[in-house]
Amino acid sequence: MPVDVDVVVIGAGPVGENVADRVVRGGLTAVIVERELVGGECSYWACMPTKALLRDAAALRAARALPAAGQAVTGALDPALVLARRDRFTSNWNDSGQVDWLNQAGITLLRGHGRITGTRTVTVTHADGTTTAVQARHAVVISTGSSAYLPPIKGLAEVAPWTSREAAAVRTIPKRLAVIGGGVVGSEMATAFSALGSQVTLVSQTRLLPTVEPFAGEYVADALRTAGASLHLDVEATDVRRDESGVVHLTLSDGQTVDADELLVAAGRTPNTKDLGLDQVGLVPGSWLPVDDGLGVVDDAGSPVGWLYAAGDVNKRAMLTHHGKYQARALGDAIAARARGEQVDLSPWGRHAAIADERAVTQVIFTDPEVAAVGLSAEAAAEAGLKVRVIDYDLGAVSGAALHADNYRGQARMVIDENRNVLLGFTAVGPDVAELLHAATIAITGEVPLDRLWHAVPAYPTISEIWLRLLETDGR
Repeated sequence: MPVDVDVVVIGAGPVGENVADRVVRGGLTAVIVERELVGGECSYWACMPTKALLRDAAALRAARALPAAGQAVTGALDPALVLARRDRFTSNWNDSGQVDWLNQAGITLLRGHGRITGTRTVTVTHADGTTTAVQARHAVVISTGSSAYLPPIKGLAEVAPWTSREAAAVRTIPKRLAVIGGGVVGSEMATAFSALGSQVTLVSQTRLLPTVEPFAGEYVADALRTAGASLHLDVEATDVRRDESGVVHLTLSDGQTVDADELLVAAGRTPNTKDLGLDQVGLVPGSWLPVDDGLGVVDDAGSPVGWLYAAGDVNKRAMLTHHGKYQARALGDAIAARARGEQVDLSPWGRHAAIADERAVTQVIFTDPEVAAVGLSAEAAAEAGLKVRVIDYDLGAVSGAALHADNYRGQARMVIDENRNVLLGFTAVGPDVAELLHAATIAITGEVPLDRLWHAVPAYPTISEIWLRLLETDGR
């Protein structure tokens, strides 16, 4: 007999957990289906372990940027201790703590692979081959995330390349690491492994960090080169092979060659939707899931399925864990509201609208130096046809930054809507700029006029003084 429940969630990563939690808080019942570890990519192979790999090196750099602290610090990083701390943050890839949380939250876990087999029906195939059919009264939510994309490079599949998973879970630091991809994952892992002792070579068919302001990528590229990494930008790998001794050989489009002991491919993501029964709802298996304003899945003809929703990476709106969780909170509350017969508010900045995915996407890139960005870049604003002005300021000239570290280098940028005189985007690059970001996020989502922002007085002497300097540069 099928299990009856209000909501079925396929995928127990942070997004699925948040959807299930919100519908249960709203008075509904929820089953969550997971074939791997409860907690998902972020907990075990992405956000948490990668930031743990980066943190020790960042702290060491911060100490060495001050004369007395730098003199007190001796020796180099111990990779074994870094990896041990990483293991603590992944709970040694044991999800019992996450399962306990599901139980406490009143969410039923079914382990296995979930497939849509009918209207509001999900069939779960368990490890022993048995199946359980789950019938949802209100909704089915897909939150299965994404996986590393392997580009069609000759010989790539045969060399057993690392993806972000293998890099995050590494046990031995390779002497030489080649990285294909200059985006966030490639840049962060190049930073981490360089600090842990690898000779890093990064190959990117674009500039470094192509989705953020160009100056931010230039700062990170300079730092990687200073740390001893080799960067091959605006070229691509055309051929890869591993010889009998285990060495990986890359041939690049400009004729150069690269040798490495391991190869990390960080060339984008692909949706985890190949075997979910998407053909049951008029979609192609393996495709990204198009959604409407309420995160409802629409078929290839643009018609809403009605009971099927997608949150997180699979809908490709904003492929960041915190934005997936934001979508999940809005969606879970909306599903519960509909079930209670209440009005759902999908108006701009409405309670159930995931509008930040369009206007205020936030991201911190934990490279050396850090990059913090929210909203539109100058290039994106221009492409959108908006009339903007761009204000830049040298972060190193801010008193708080000069106190924070000797020879502090960084830059900040505001992108301003000329017509409305509000902030559209903010980017900062420099040591420890991550904590500047939320002030900008509030200014953008609150649509705070710059004349009012002038009255937000930054404490002195902090790096947040950059806000005053940017406004002064704008003529305030």
